Amino acid sequence: MFLTQLRRMILMASSRRVAIVVIYRFAIWLSAVIPLLLGSGYAYAAAAPPWHQFWKAYQQYFIDPASGRVIDWHEGGITTSEGQSYALFFALVDNDRPLFNKLLAWTQDNLAQDDLGKNLPAWRWGQRNDGPWGLLSTNHAADSDLWIAYDLIQAGRLWHDPYYRQIGLALARHIAQKEVLDMPVAGPMLIPGGKYFRPSPETLIINASYLPLPLLASLAQAMPDGPWGKMAETLPAVIAGSAPHGFSPDWVAFNPQKGYFPAPQGVIASYNAIRVYLWAGMTNPQTPGAGKILRELWGMSTYLHSHPAPPLKVDWQTGKAEGEGPSGFSACLIPYLASLHEDDLLQVQLARLQSKYRPGTGLYGHPPAHYYNQNLALFALGWYENVFRFGIDGNVIVRWQKHHGDSSTVSHSSSSAEHGQYDG
Repeated sequence: MFLTQLRRMILMASSRRVAIVVIYRFAIWLSAVIPLLLGSGYAYAAAAPPWHQFWKAYQQYFIDPASGRVIDWHEGGITTSEGQSYALFFALVDNDRPLFNKLLAWTQDNLAQDDLGKNLPAWRWGQRNDGPWGLLSTNHAADSDLWIAYDLIQAGRLWHDPYYRQIGLALARHIAQKEVLDMPVAGPMLIPGGKYFRPSPETLIINASYLPLPLLASLAQAMPDGPWGKMAETLPAVIAGSAPHGFSPDWVAFNPQKGYFPAPQGVIASYNAIRVYLWAGMTNPQTPGAGKILRELWGMSTYLHSHPAPPLKVDWQTGKAEGEGPSGFSACLIPYLASLHEDDLLQVQLARLQSKYRPGTGLYGHPPAHYYNQNLALFALGWYENVFRFGIDGNVIVRWQKHHGDSSTVSHSSSSAEHGQYDG
């Protein structure tokens, strides 16, 4: 593994002097990696559980079993539409219909005025300053709305229940009406929320992590008259235009005359953008646009050839990186590196993630466990362990489907589980 890494780095060098610098950087990289593989983290790696045990630990820590509310303890016990949307997906992947129904009921009752088919969910719920618990914002998070619509449509398909599909399609239509803007030159684009993302009539603030290609592809199939097919078609251009150094930004502004330029939120790529690599890595390689998106995200894999950990933040305009991202960042890069066939780099990130596993909680990271990092790891490890995959059409493929002739069957082959290659 280490010799392969060194060989690659030297081959990239353009001169003897550069090669010496590369070898020096490799020594720094190696000194950081060895503790991850041989130090105290190795014991935790050996004890890291299968995905289903991890998901159960997450439920015990973050989900109220009585109500189906996902609780972000780091943020004062709030609940977000994001947390509900991700938990719905994992409950579906786990074939846990009772939990799915609890999550759905709480989401409808508390975020969507009792009806997701008619109302976009509010994004934030918690204790107000005056004491009562309720909505803290009526704004929406369009990515969570997309995930909820997708979860429901997939639940209807996998559980053969038209009720879920009906709500999911109604929500998808509402998103298309309220949260999609047809931009000249670029085509239809997702408005991240109901407020704050239109600094001028001609300008839109974009977040590429709000646009997983599998979701767009699946919605295009379920709702052919919607904007989703065109959005899936133009997504590679969005990634390319907003990542000049191969790093996707958290936020970027788009104007038909100016193209992509810094958003008022700044030029940082960090906690939002890390999901772009996760979604890209999990996308079926045969989905149109998947390969193009991976190629445009070259900055992260290049960085990891000389650094043992992903950066905490990057200036997407200059490519300047700093800091070390948390364990969830390493998790996001596992599918990404698997899809790039960067096996050596993948093993380093996997070891780094597993070194953060804590048997006492069954979660990753020092207690108190961070909600967001756990969700990133649930996606990455579920994909890596073949608990789920995405089909060419974006539909989720789950392990629990028993019918071998069904396209919803995930292969259990050891090579697929070990190397993260799609085996659908």
